[in-house]
Amino acid sequence: MSAPIEERLRHPEKAHKPDQEVKRKPKWIRVKAPTSPEYHETRKIVRDNSLVTVCEEAACPNIGECWAKRHATMMIMGDICTRACSFCNVATGKPGNLDSFEPTNVAAGVATLGLRHVVITSVDRDDLPDGGAAHFAAVIRAIREASPETTIEILTPDFLRKDGALEVVVEARPDVFNHNLETVPRLYSEVRPGARYFHSLRLLDDVKAQDPTIFTKSGMMVGLGESKEEVLQVMDDLRSANVDFLTIGQYLQPSPKHHVVDRFVTPEEFKQYETMAYGKGFLLVSASPLTRSSYHADEDFVRLRDARAAQLAAIR
Repeated sequence: MSAPIEERLRHPEKAHKPDQEVKRKPKWIRVKAPTSPEYHETRKIVRDNSLVTVCEEAACPNIGECWAKRHATMMIMGDICTRACSFCNVATGKPGNLDSFEPTNVAAGVATLGLRHVVITSVDRDDLPDGGAAHFAAVIRAIREASPETTIEILTPDFLRKDGALEVVVEARPDVFNHNLETVPRLYSEVRPGARYFHSLRLLDDVKAQDPTIFTKSGMMVGLGESKEEVLQVMDDLRSANVDFLTIGQYLQPSPKHHVVDRFVTPEEFKQYETMAYGKGFLLVSASPLTRSSYHADEDFVRLRDARAAQLAAIR
């Protein structure tokens, strides 16, 4: 008889690993515990609509700030991932069946929260023939119907070895297609072992090839052991794939079993990365210790749209 869900290990693949020291966070990273009435109201809406959020599953440090503004990043296709990335706090294991009511529930939650911009992400679903592409498309269509004024940003898995999956998602026409490279290629085998760096780059490039009107976005963490030169090379690779928006944030170690923090990158270094990224041609860059893929995503979408408009006006 299998163990009750609450007794199962969240990260069984990491159980045998020795504990790593969790370094004390510097003052520029510490955040206050969420206490606002708005935070609790958002939490209730999430629960009432049976929603899963990456804010909770990934232990995001910005949850108090974002939920106080009624911003929540929805995580679809369950809360169990088929991958075992060494940086990630989302549970690993064998996922259950897809919830056919989830697109409707997510759309209802978006409408109830009154979101002008929503970010939809997911666990990896390598067990599904299409990696969950059709489910992503169904969620996008449901949100368009329930809340037509809401702009939609998706943060997808890599759909590795899922022929035709990307086309299904692009055809649903999200406003922003985000897929994170996460780290530099040298660290993939230890940080993101189930993924392939150049496949992820190709995915982003293919989005632009299929629909140039969709904004593309990617993010990476620093503090994992990468060099400055490697970060700059990732920027160049992303620009070669015509990616519009880059996010860079500090890696934070979820537990002693996860990848250790090599160092805490200073706010001044993040500012340097931002300046260099703009110099390489990104339309928008968000680089700070607390930057995460969906952090300030609603405000950033407005800035992204305005940056494209200004770029087009300049070349006319």
